[in-house]
Amino acid sequence: MHLDVVDLRAFYYRTPLGRSAQRALQESLRALWPETHGMAVAGFGFAAPLLRPFLGEAGRVLALMPGQQGVMPWPPGAGAANVSVLVEETLWPLSSSSVDRLIVAHGLETCERPDALLSEIWRVLVPSGRVVFIVPNRSGLWARRDATPFGFGRPYSFGQLDSLLRKHRFLPERQAAALYAPPSHRKFWLKSSHLMERLGRRFEPRIIAGALVVEASKQVYARPGPPGARVFVPGPLDVLEGLTGPRPEPVAGGNRRIRPPAAAEGDYISQRDPVMPSSARA
Repeated sequence: MHLDVVDLRAFYYRTPLGRSAQRALQESLRALWPETHGMAVAGFGFAAPLLRPFLGEAGRVLALMPGQQGVMPWPPGAGAANVSVLVEETLWPLSSSSVDRLIVAHGLETCERPDALLSEIWRVLVPSGRVVFIVPNRSGLWARRDATPFGFGRPYSFGQLDSLLRKHRFLPERQAAALYAPPSHRKFWLKSSHLMERLGRRFEPRIIAGALVVEASKQVYARPGPPGARVFVPGPLDVLEGLTGPRPEPVAGGNRRIRPPAAAEGDYISQRDPVMPSSARA
């Protein structure tokens, strides 16, 4: 079940906790992708707040928002060209192999058909494309509180997400985490959130992080044939096909008449008849 775009926008743009989370996730992304010049960068779910650093750098930026969630114009501001698109959850209006980098935030954990979604992600990525999944950490505090968007949907562990991605022809490349500060609106935690993020990235106590950040690459390889399919393997002597091979000859015997060594020239006797000495014949 997807959250409503109105609630997501209110959290990320109108609350101090949401703006703090937005900054922490942006820093994690830039650590993975420091350079996207000329690339096609897209986001699915509610990834718009995380796409802003790429607007002036990437060749093309696109925010895909599922119909169950709703869509909002983005980026905000007078004169800014809208790059957000309302799409079906598992059927995007993009050509195959057209996206270099993709961010999935608040999209996988709330999707009712994750297998179909991952297949669509695989389709639109270029062969060397990368995708970053940002999902709630099942052992973190953020997944236990529904006052934030990370408290909804299916939380994951690194092992669960790794297995799911490999099943759909993705190779997990790098793992990171974010949102180490508690999901609290209190000023103390908000002021110390930046320090806690820095310490978290250095010492990586991922068990307490609120979000998992996993980068994966698209794997392209030959698909195996269906079970029981026959494979034709040419024989090593197919080049001799059509030539006449040697034929077996019958062994001498039966009623065939042969010339015994002791017989005179022109004298033939049957193999079945006894050989008589020449004195007896005289």
